[in-house]
Amino acid sequence: MKLAFSTLGVPGLPIPDVVRLAATHGYHGVELRAHPEEPVHPGIDLSERADVAAEFKAAGVEILGLAGYARVAAPGDDDPVIAEIRELLNLARDLGAPFVRVFPGAGTEQSLEEAEAAAARRLGTAAEYAADTGVRILLETHDSHRTGADATRILGAVGHRRVGALWDVMHTWLGGEQPVETYAALCTQLGYVQVKDIASAEDKTPLGLGAGVLPLAECVEVLSREGWDGWLCWEYEKRWYEAAAPLEGLLGPGREHLGRLLNESA
Repeated sequence: MKLAFSTLGVPGLPIPDVVRLAATHGYHGVELRAHPEEPVHPGIDLSERADVAAEFKAAGVEILGLAGYARVAAPGDDDPVIAEIRELLNLARDLGAPFVRVFPGAGTEQSLEEAEAAAARRLGTAAEYAADTGVRILLETHDSHRTGADATRILGAVGHRRVGALWDVMHTWLGGEQPVETYAALCTQLGYVQVKDIASAEDKTPLGLGAGVLPLAECVEVLSREGWDGWLCWEYEKRWYEAAAPLEGLLGPGREHLGRLLNESA
């Protein structure tokens, strides 16, 4: 499996520094948070996009994907959601990134059936454009649809190879789903896996990998046993927890911890 980290852990850090951290600590790739607060987002021009792609290529580090914020099951009109996904797809294409992340984001003012129908409709429309860009849209296990079983209800209704799943191990755990159950639900549609660690369901302040309660060993064991050979991406949510330790000092030990888990499950 290849290892990456998300720039959510180093908010606002210039791209040359992000690339340096990845190369220094032995990560194969980086997931870029695609938000106006960050150096890379859909508002940057073609020249800036080319510079970012060149920076990563020169260092031999891959851009795993773009973490976007489109909420495909949210109430409202379809057009703004689809337009937001198209912008992400264009950016990913220009950067050479294979994936873009979207959220479910169903609202409480709509029924679950309405929300899931909207999500499937929007993802189905966006999938046709994704096919033209060569990029895959991944629905993260998150918020209103935090388990693999939840996500599969939407993905099954879409039924398009350009739409898949992003497994966030914290959210499936919070949803009461065991790693073996999540993998069984998502295995045919799995794009990559986000790993992280926290102290408890009540305290989600990010911790170094292996220092918390999330079933990382079980997740890696299931993936290895099933012969899955994709990406593990460490999403350290420093952006939302200012008191959390800086990610820079944890990247090395985190890489070593993932390496141990992979060796133990080989």
